[in-house]
Amino acid sequence: MIIEWSLNGSPLRSEVNPFRRLLDYLRGDLKLLGTKEGCREGKCGACTMWVNAEPVNACLILMGQLHGKEVTTIEGLNEKDRFTPLQESFLTSSAIECGFCIPGMIMSGTALLDENPNPNRLEIRTTLKGHLCACTGYQKILDAIEGVALPPASEGSARMRVRK
Repeated sequence: MIIEWSLNGSPLRSEVNPFRRLLDYLRGDLKLLGTKEGCREGKCGACTMWVNAEPVNACLILMGQLHGKEVTTIEGLNEKDRFTPLQESFLTSSAIECGFCIPGMIMSGTALLDENPNPNRLEIRTTLKGHLCACTGYQKILDAIEGVALPPASEGSARMRVRK
C-alpha cells in the first residue's frame, strides 16, 4: 500500500504493509530511535508521539491508518540543535534518570502545555497517567512540567511554545 503522509513536517510517500506498526516503521526503516518501545500494548507511554497534533501510542497505530496524516516524533519537536522549554526544564530539574520514558513524557507534556499553558499539579498527573517510569519516582518529572508553565499575563511576558 502506498500512503502519503507527513513526518516531522516533511511530506512522505511510502510503500508499506498497511498492518505494520508505526513504531516498527519509524525505528526499523527510518532509524528514528527517539521513540522507545516498552510494552507493545499502549500501557507504558514510552512510544508516545503525535498524529495530527494529538498524542498517541505508536505501538497501537498501523501504517495503513496514516494516509493524509501528520506525524510528529520527539525528533521533530525541537528546532535543530535547540531544546524546547520543556526539554530544558527536564534537564534543569534533573528529571532524567535512564531516559527511556522521557521522550514520551515530553511529547505528552508538550501537548498539555500547548493546550493549557498553566496546568495545575493534578492536570499534569492526569496527563502522565499513561506513562510508566521505574527510575525517577515522577516527582522531578512533575516539577519539570510545572516549571515550564507560563505565568499569568499579569506577571510579565510569557515564553511561547508553538507546536510545529
